Amino acid sequence: MILTVNHTTSYQYDAPMRAAVQSLRLFPSRFDGQRTIRWQVAVEGGIRGGSFRDGAGDKVEGWSMRGPVEEITISVTGQVETLDLAGVLRGHRETVHPFAYLSETAATWIDDAIETLAQEAVRGAKDPLEQAHQLSRAVADAIAYKPGVTHAHTTAAEALGLGEGVCQDHAHALCAVARAVGMPARYVSGYLHASEDGTPHEAAHAWAEVFVDGIGWIGFDPANGCCPDARYIRLGSGLDAREAAPIKGIALGEGEESLDVAVALESTQQ
Repeated sequence: MILTVNHTTSYQYDAPMRAAVQSLRLFPSRFDGQRTIRWQVAVEGGIRGGSFRDGAGDKVEGWSMRGPVEEITISVTGQVETLDLAGVLRGHRETVHPFAYLSETAATWIDDAIETLAQEAVRGAKDPLEQAHQLSRAVADAIAYKPGVTHAHTTAAEALGLGEGVCQDHAHALCAVARAVGMPARYVSGYLHASEDGTPHEAAHAWAEVFVDGIGWIGFDPANGCCPDARYIRLGSGLDAREAAPIKGIALGEGEESLDVAVALESTQQ
């Protein structure tokens, strides 16, 4: 499948800021499941800085803006050819050891409810692959998809307590339950063209990857009850949403910030 992306993020300030710096993780991952045909990232009025590929294999690029800054507009346009690898991250180069992803964070803290859900989910599983699938199903069953009930700082434990949330909450919860049973797991950011039945979906998306001995990293999307396939574009990963965020930045000044995001994906069947 060939997916075309148009993604615009705009930050507005009610008072001019002195300067701003952005760190962008907005580039398609390099692995056997996707090939970049064309891709462009630009910051209107910005100065492009250095770029590097981190230990997790993700490309990061820096931008800066000189004041007065009243608005920052980040645009992404591109086209990626994708292949369904049943969620397996085959051919992805990285140097970080999987055990680094056993670490807990504030968003993925393991409380008693997380621990109980994890242990019950893997009971009876024959091997690590089956454990990973059962953990993903358990999260999907425990947290119904419902926008508006959680926010950017909701933790996995809080979403589990509510029994509702969005893809960020599902990804955090899967990371937490996997780590609770000793399986490395990480948060993944990217794009999703549509749900499995063809229903349009919010294009900016998140899921989790679990490390399975003998196979490697495998993606699981509890929000949609599947493994990432040709409808997904993978951008980057981290221990949680904050670490894997496609856009991080800081603006110097006293203005209040507002945010507007528009993402559109189109597919072309080969």
